[in-house]
Amino acid sequence: MNAYTSCNSATGEVVHTRPAWTADQLAACVHRLREARAHWAAQPVTDRATALRAMADALERRREELAALVTLEVGKRTAECLAEIDKSVQLIRYYAELAPRLLAARDIPTQASRSGVSFEPLGLVLAVMPWNYPVWQVLRFAVPALIAGNGCLVKPAPSVPLASSLLTDIVQGSGIATFDTAWLANEEVEDAIRLSDAVAFTGSTATGRVIAGLAGRHLKKSVLELGGSNPFIVLADADLDEAAYEAAHSRFRDAGQSCNAAKRLIVVPEIADAFVERFTAHARALRLGPPTDAATTLGPLARADLREALHAQVLDAIQHGARLLCGGQMSGGAGFYYPATVLDAVNPRCRVWHEEVFGPVASVIRVADEDEAIRVANDTPFGLGASIFSADTHRARALGARIEAGAVYINRYTSSDLRLPFGGVKASGYGRELSEFGLYEFVNVKTWWQK
Repeated sequence: MNAYTSCNSATGEVVHTRPAWTADQLAACVHRLREARAHWAAQPVTDRATALRAMADALERRREELAALVTLEVGKRTAECLAEIDKSVQLIRYYAELAPRLLAARDIPTQASRSGVSFEPLGLVLAVMPWNYPVWQVLRFAVPALIAGNGCLVKPAPSVPLASSLLTDIVQGSGIATFDTAWLANEEVEDAIRLSDAVAFTGSTATGRVIAGLAGRHLKKSVLELGGSNPFIVLADADLDEAAYEAAHSRFRDAGQSCNAAKRLIVVPEIADAFVERFTAHARALRLGPPTDAATTLGPLARADLREALHAQVLDAIQHGARLLCGGQMSGGAGFYYPATVLDAVNPRCRVWHEEVFGPVASVIRVADEDEAIRVANDTPFGLGASIFSADTHRARALGARIEAGAVYINRYTSSDLRLPFGGVKASGYGRELSEFGLYEFVNVKTWWQK
């Protein structure tokens, strides 16, 4: 990868290209950021909070301009892009409000005359970021890192240079000089890790293994948010109308291009047919079209290769016994469109049982009972999130305790909340983002002891 290229997902047209950096450009950027960070870290956290509030205001003012670029490069509907930016604004204001208290030094009683901990920045944090949420994913890591006193160097995905460039302008235009975008070629990432003090990565499990290995080689703290194949379990006493609506919203929002979406719909026999009928009706009702059209409810995928990989998974599932209830056909026109697709009777021979599915394709897995539902939920390399729908919330919590995941949502699709930690286990990564737990990932918790 020697260039960053924007492609209009709705037409397939290349609209912008910029070259990757040289090693000298990377070194110069790191030097600038380290100088700026020394001043930034020396400021009171309340001053850093004030700067972040100015960033939130600037992001809010330019939300429509930024959303248009995300729609262009990613293919998400305009309303979805605006929602991403609005949530990012909330994130900034959340940390600006709470961080001064959360980062305050704490006394901890011991036999010393005074003892406790302080929270100090690690230095410069490198982030290797994905394409599907080019605003939210970046700020989800950067805002807590910045307010803790760190500098932030972001390597964006190769397909979103326009949105990434504008976001950088907004942050730096707010007076925050400790944030910059690194237009790195893939072969320069190890040098960037070596020159940084910590690493954040969001993306595929395969690339996450590489990033973790490089971070480990250079003894740099890392946080990885990787793939997901979230189970969505529907029990016999569930409200089926609510469950079908929530499942459809989770699976098909942002054209299914979310690690945290419901991907494997696990249903018990008592309600399987009724649930599948309701869910498939929601899928068929979606209107595939240009992401800028207000009438569109399902936009295109971000790239041609993503659509081809998704279709290959669908064909494999059908070949191995899954039933295609709707969708599953590649469109022949311009753009990277793929219809809402429902696969019923998915079984372990199908790739979609084991692999992450990144697009508007839902896999229905029919199980014999609740115990098998839990076994199937855990029969995946991933462990990001899970949902359980049942009228008996006590039973749902007991079942949820048996699921290997970073989060369990009861009678709600999996999502992220600023106030709660976000992250996974197994091949979904390690570390946490959001909430106070995300704030503490990139600080040195320094112990103090005074005789």
